[in-house]
Amino acid sequence: MTSSRQIDANRRNAKLSTGPVTEEGKQHSRRNAIRHGLTAETVIGALEDAEDYAAFEMAVTADFDATSAVERELVLRLASLLWRLRRATAIESGLFRIQALHLLQFRQARRAHHERQKIIDGLYDGAVAMSAPTTFDEADGEEVPNAALPKSQDDSHEFAGVIQSYLRLANLPTFPLDRLSRYEATLWRQACQILFTLQFSNRARARARMPWRGL
Repeated sequence: MTSSRQIDANRRNAKLSTGPVTEEGKQHSRRNAIRHGLTAETVIGALEDAEDYAAFEMAVTADFDATSAVERELVLRLASLLWRLRRATAIESGLFRIQALHLLQFRQARRAHHERQKIIDGLYDGAVAMSAPTTFDEADGEEVPNAALPKSQDDSHEFAGVIQSYLRLANLPTFPLDRLSRYEATLWRQACQILFTLQFSNRARARARMPWRGL
């Protein structure tokens, strides 16, 4: 059995420990949280920060009064599911961002093509105007200026880019949105099952604490 003197010595030594100092040591220490347990199954070390997940897990567990090992495991599993749901939302945003970039590049290429065509048409109209007589309007005899090129329809509607990006995603042969939707539905179903189990457990514990009342 550990004596009180040994406990005090351990506490003093813990206070003297400052943890890793170098950047390499900090990175190595940061990976300690993802070696075992649900964290290792949930966090993608190359893309996500284990410390962020640990803070998120702590926030979720603080909302539940888990008193048994089973309840604590359920709460940790719930945190893992909610984290992956957040990741699914980030994936959806990333898919739309990629399509928006493709759409922007397409629009820029089309605009550049129109500008080049406008220059060519302007040179051609100038050459024709120099070689042909000037035309006059029959109504008042005034010279009719060259008609300006019709302006392209404004595509800057608030949701036009999002709609077009969605249509591009929906028409991809791999159907990424459908697969992501099924992935989210599976996670939500598991999360709801855990929430129901935790609520049932809390109600059962509350009933067990109630004093017996006779008829």
